[in-house]
Amino acid sequence: MAQTPVFQDQVVLITGAGRGLGLAYARLIGTLGATILLHDVGADDSGNGLDPDVARAAAQRLRDEGIEAHPFDAPIETREQCHALVTACLGVRGRLDALIHNAGWVAYERIEAIQASSFEHAMAVMAGAPLWLAQAAWPSLRAAGHGRIVLTTSDRALFPQYVHRGLAAYAAAKMAAVGIVNVLAAEGADHGIVVNAVSPIAKTRMWGVEEEPQELKPAAVAPGVAFLASSRCHSGGWILRAANGQFHATRATEANGVDYPRDLRGVPATTLDEVAEAWARIACVTPEAR
Repeated sequence: MAQTPVFQDQVVLITGAGRGLGLAYARLIGTLGATILLHDVGADDSGNGLDPDVARAAAQRLRDEGIEAHPFDAPIETREQCHALVTACLGVRGRLDALIHNAGWVAYERIEAIQASSFEHAMAVMAGAPLWLAQAAWPSLRAAGHGRIVLTTSDRALFPQYVHRGLAAYAAAKMAAVGIVNVLAAEGADHGIVVNAVSPIAKTRMWGVEEEPQELKPAAVAPGVAFLASSRCHSGGWILRAANGQFHATRATEANGVDYPRDLRGVPATTLDEVAEAWARIACVTPEAR
């Protein structure tokens, strides 16, 4: 069935788009009419190194499929680098309609072994970069009166039952992305700028999977991300969980009747003992989990 070209004449910047999820997003959004600004530094499996051929090859693949795609490969670990990328992207068509920050990095280090360099790199790539890219794109989006920004978070950070030991730095950056989305969604509401997050699950290099997977395919996540980046998405501040062609939107929502911050409609307690005795009700847990 033919799909509506909802991105016709639009320009979309996608980071980490040389492979995996980012390339799947680029391909789908490109087939829906967008000019794709495909960014990838070409890091190796450990997140190190630079290889401009990754972005160039991916862009050529899309062009071979009839999609207009332009490669970019400069690092985006600092505010200055992010601003420079957006400036270069605006030079392609003089506009930017959507930004999807997919670039990520993961390293497994237990708490005793986490290095400052690892934490700083994780925060730079997955929290700093989307903030600075959004900042650089903001004046253009605001002047146009519309725009879409999609950041990436992870179930590995959002839900305790899905965490992996050794991913404290990764989880910190992914939770930071949620906070950025919440604030930018509020700041963008008056300017037609809609900001959301995606929490994708797909078998990619981060899973150690190089070939096309039989399940949890990147392409199965792409429709949800394409929606968030499109003019058909009007609500911001959501986290779209996406896996295996299934989607669920969630966000933290205050309980009815709360008069923040004075009345949380919580369990009253004035001493440590009272908190301990009421913990099952405070945390809504079973006796086994106390």
